[in-house]
Amino acid sequence: MSHNGEISKAEQRRLAVASVTLGPWRAAAAVGGLGGGVALALSTIGDGIGLGVLAGALSVALMLFFMVGGAGAVLGDKPGTGNASDRRIRRWAAAHPWRVAAVPGALMVAADVVVQQALTAQGFFGSLWESLWRGALVMGVVGLVGRFSRRKA
Repeated sequence: MSHNGEISKAEQRRLAVASVTLGPWRAAAAVGGLGGGVALALSTIGDGIGLGVLAGALSVALMLFFMVGGAGAVLGDKPGTGNASDRRIRRWAAAHPWRVAAVPGALMVAADVVVQQALTAQGFFGSLWESLWRGALVMGVVGLVGRFSRRKA
């Protein structure tokens, strides 16, 4: 912390990452797995089986995973639970939902680019473009959830 009580940019980034780690990631994995499975089943019925279909289903699974986990991180748990450090991080996350939302959004972009590059014949910039809009969607949902669900003090 700086001498005048303000938090540095590096400390803000660390707080954003720390707050995301407090999200409900097991539930997020379950929702992502279920959503990805449904997307795979529906795409297989319409398009048959292939790596492109698998890549699309994995993208859906990743989006749901990062949305649920990120939204849970900005929502936090019941007041009064967890240790004092967790409560301070959750308070900071509630006050800065867009900074927290940037973390799952960026993770979505990185993971989706890897999936697209590994499973499709799409070029890097095409994969990056598709991943950027998916990451923006994740960031938007998580940020809006955090923004409009702030706890009353």
